[in-house]
Amino acid sequence: MDLKLKKDADYIIDTSIKAVLPDEAVRRALIDFKMPKGKLYLVSVGKAGWKMAETAIDILGSESIYKGIVITKYDHCVYPLEGVELCEAGHPIPDENGYKATRAVLQEVKQLGADDLVLFLLSGGGSALFEDPLIPPDDLQDITKQLLAKGADIVEINTIRKRLSGVKGGKFAKSCAPARIYSIVLSDIIGDPLDMIASGPACVDTSTCQDALNIINRYEIEMSDEALQLMKIETPKEISNVVTKITGSVTDLTEACKKACIELGYEPFILTDQLDCEAAEAGRFLSAILRTHAKEDRNLAFIAGGETVVRLKGNGLGGRNQELALAACPEIAGLKGGAIFSVGSDGTDGPTDAAGGYVDYESKKEMDEAGLNIYAYLENNDSYHILEKIGGLIVTGPTGTNVNDVAVALLKNS
Repeated sequence: MDLKLKKDADYIIDTSIKAVLPDEAVRRALIDFKMPKGKLYLVSVGKAGWKMAETAIDILGSESIYKGIVITKYDHCVYPLEGVELCEAGHPIPDENGYKATRAVLQEVKQLGADDLVLFLLSGGGSALFEDPLIPPDDLQDITKQLLAKGADIVEINTIRKRLSGVKGGKFAKSCAPARIYSIVLSDIIGDPLDMIASGPACVDTSTCQDALNIINRYEIEMSDEALQLMKIETPKEISNVVTKITGSVTDLTEACKKACIELGYEPFILTDQLDCEAAEAGRFLSAILRTHAKEDRNLAFIAGGETVVRLKGNGLGGRNQELALAACPEIAGLKGGAIFSVGSDGTDGPTDAAGGYVDYESKKEMDEAGLNIYAYLENNDSYHILEKIGGLIVTGPTGTNVNDVAVALLKNS
């Protein structure tokens, strides 16, 4: 491993993620906020849920909040928040903790009146964490696993989830009426489609029943007759009790990454902030870009933001960012000064404790010398274990934000 390149990668990752933490995003969104005549009920959902709630409480004061709840991923709550219940639950597969917390929210909003307000803080991960299933939970988990395994993207997955849920696709907003909702959304989906972020619990759903049925047929998803009937029930198309502020996105992440690269002496190029393909394909594409520019006498950085998917073939351990890096590894082997890394802004990548993966021009040689067959690990979707053996895992811990992923290809020629 080239330690100088790895040091540059670590700086870019750390600086970029710090620049998109939700603190300032929430502060901006609350500039025009007006306290309700009645009660203020705080609901903060998603992988950035704890941090968003902490910031809102700091701005508004805990005494102004009637009640509050945070529903976030396991190990994402840093310390207790005054007057707010903290609930940690399963992600990406929903679990009973999430169901129980969601039911508690639904019970609470039933008691609210027209003068009351729900401050709804929403971030990525909310699709799994905020859930009231309309079918048996085991069936819901099975359908989610099928979609993930078949390579369905987040928009497709959320289109299905909405119809199997009592809160998604605008249904939560309907449950809150006559109370109003002030929603602050941290976007984790390319293009910021409001109805797809966390499956749009507080906005009109633009997907249709036909969209859902097309997805089921395309990926040959198996489901019960009960679930199939729910695919045919339309979601809310008119909602009048919600004001929404979208704040933070992958565009901010790629711009922060660009700035960090400039600070280190690289000439950066943002290739896209809408990366949407299989992780292995993205890794090979970034490798091809490095090979094209290998002979240039300058330091270059190529940046791609978005969210890839992994088509599961094996039963190994890993995530999309780790697989992207591993797929790039043989393509840049021996390419002096070349490195590729990819990281999830939330600090997690798949069901692992890593945020992503890093490889450079020396990584393949290290794997070969250790007797590790990189192609076998790729075939088994086992990027975690092989990267772990060469020090190629990126571990940040939970970051408190969630605005997609960023992948960077570095070429250090001077």
